[in-house]
Amino acid sequence: MWTSRPALLMAALLGAASCVTSPALAETRCGWLVNPTPANWWLIDAQGEWTIGEQGGYQAPGFDEAPWEGTREQVPVNGNYGYECACMAVTSDPDTKTITRVISVRSRPLKACRADPKLPSMDA
Repeated sequence: MWTSRPALLMAALLGAASCVTSPALAETRCGWLVNPTPANWWLIDAQGEWTIGEQGGYQAPGFDEAPWEGTREQVPVNGNYGYECACMAVTSDPDTKTITRVISVRSRPLKACRADPKLPSMDA
């Protein structure tokens, strides 16, 4: 049986396209960015608590290199550690509640998170 070259090329391209997975889409998550101790980071937003990093374990790629915009208003709870309000451009895994990549971080005033009824209160 004779198959033309364009038909073979089209079949090869369609086969290759079906093997390609789409990259994770970046999303913006806003809430409490918590850093209670060295290398421990979480983001608490309206959907829950997301792991960014755990001391001696997982660290989200890009977090250390991510551009950080805005003036940080941190509430200290343990020396230089504490929490603040931020929005982050990230990719995440909703099954494990893990931030899989940090693209950027934008600080927000504490009052923005305190006024958001979808976020838990961080004030004692």
